[in-house]
Amino acid sequence: MTMKIWNVLRLIVSALTLRVLLLGIALTIISLWIGQQAYSWLPPQAAAESQLIDDLFSFLVTLGAFIFLGVTVTLIYSVTFHRAGRYDFKDGPPIEGNVTLEVVWTAIPILVVLWIAGYSYQVYEQMAIRGPMEIVHLHIPVGMESAYAAPVDSSTEPVENIEVNAKQWAWVFRYPNQGITSTELHLPSDRRVRLALQSEDVIHGFYIPAFRLKQDIIPKRTIDFEFTPIRVGKYQLTDSQFSGAYFATMQANVVVESPEDYDKWLAQAATHKPSPAPNQAFAEYTQQTKGLIKTGWATVEPAQPPVVNYSN
Repeated sequence: MTMKIWNVLRLIVSALTLRVLLLGIALTIISLWIGQQAYSWLPPQAAAESQLIDDLFSFLVTLGAFIFLGVTVTLIYSVTFHRAGRYDFKDGPPIEGNVTLEVVWTAIPILVVLWIAGYSYQVYEQMAIRGPMEIVHLHIPVGMESAYAAPVDSSTEPVENIEVNAKQWAWVFRYPNQGITSTELHLPSDRRVRLALQSEDVIHGFYIPAFRLKQDIIPKRTIDFEFTPIRVGKYQLTDSQFSGAYFATMQANVVVESPEDYDKWLAQAATHKPSPAPNQAFAEYTQQTKGLIKTGWATVEPAQPPVVNYSN
């Protein structure tokens, strides 16, 4: 009799184990599918570094989906099959705790967080976005390399160096080798580019969503910023930091073109005589001071429209 009961229990445990295993496999497959869909939630990848960020984002979505679905399925199962009867008002069993369970559900989140942190650090190290580490007040131990210490490929030197000047409220791009200034950022595709980021007044944020790149620009600092555009097209540069009343107007086109078209644009822009570029912030502020627009709010006077060879 005892043997029969033991065999029945073994069958029940085996069946439950099989169900849990199948459920885990199903949740894993669904989570992986959801993680793959995350790639379509983002703009097209326009820089080599965007693949790293998208892979990290997909990983986080996959992991989050697995945890969310696992918790949801567990709750639904518990509510469906282990709920109290309609007229059952008895107290639950006096369970004081389970040390093993508490250790497990504490250790697993810690391991998951360390996994995410390690993967994220590896991505930022591979991206090699340089600049902020020399201005933040952190004491890096001797022998520890910064995540921003070296470019993606140390043998690859940028083929183009461009100076980026941010001010309230305009972007100005200068090509020192050609002596050209522009309010539209032109870049050659499949060529590594180095930007020297500077701010004339307050903190600005250099952010191109299609490139998955963002860098704060600190006043009185020059921050080198490297990346490689890979997709021909027109994209949008925005100021990701609140830099004042007209910061929403501080946008610029980013044009990625073939190296041949890029050289043609440089040659064409060099023939243009420098002239003031249209500036929405300055135009709106002028209308306000003339009484055409009344906001009732005091604001910083925008800088004069930049004088450039080329403007969009």
